[in-house]
Amino acid sequence: MQWYFVAALLTVLTSSQGILTTLSQSNGGYKYDYATVPFLAEVFKLLVSSLFLWREIQTLPSTRMTTEWRSVRLFPIPSVIYLIHNDVQFATLTYMDTSTYQIMGNLKIVTTGILFRLFLQKKLSNLQWMAIVLLAVGTTTSQIKGCGQTSCDSPFSAPIHGYLLGILSACLSALAGVYTEFLMKKNNDSLYWQNVLLYTQV
Repeated sequence: MQWYFVAALLTVLTSSQGILTTLSQSNGGYKYDYATVPFLAEVFKLLVSSLFLWREIQTLPSTRMTTEWRSVRLFPIPSVIYLIHNDVQFATLTYMDTSTYQIMGNLKIVTTGILFRLFLQKKLSNLQWMAIVLLAVGTTTSQIKGCGQTSCDSPFSAPIHGYLLGILSACLSALAGVYTEFLMKKNNDSLYWQNVLLYTQV
């Protein structure tokens, strides 16, 4: 039951991110330095993870926390990727509306599937590959606008800059997610300790 709650919460937070970011815009731009938003978010997550880690240590003194440089040095890589990804998201939403952004976000499922196969050597079934192809095709065709009352200068519903940033965002998200899973499964350290290592690198 706990996992269903976490999945539902993650869905709500992910869906609301684009909406809230768009609502914070003024005349198509931001009146604040949006680069500070990911930083503040990472600081908040660091504090929360540190609190949970402290509670875990109190109840389980044998909590595993690797401090060897060979292990710790791997965590800045996904941290930097996530930081760039978060900044790209803000830039993407200056070129496209929230619904288009959410649809383009589905491309990270496609890129994640491909990266899983390439880097983690996880085999995908024919049905899974078919689903990935259909998702990519569906996402692409959903962005082609009809030539009704609107101008046909461009066949797409958003500027090309927005699509390029959206594709970049999907690739960065997939790369960071796959690499983070690789790190998490590489050792038996506390999940909260690994999160602390991730957030302190930014």
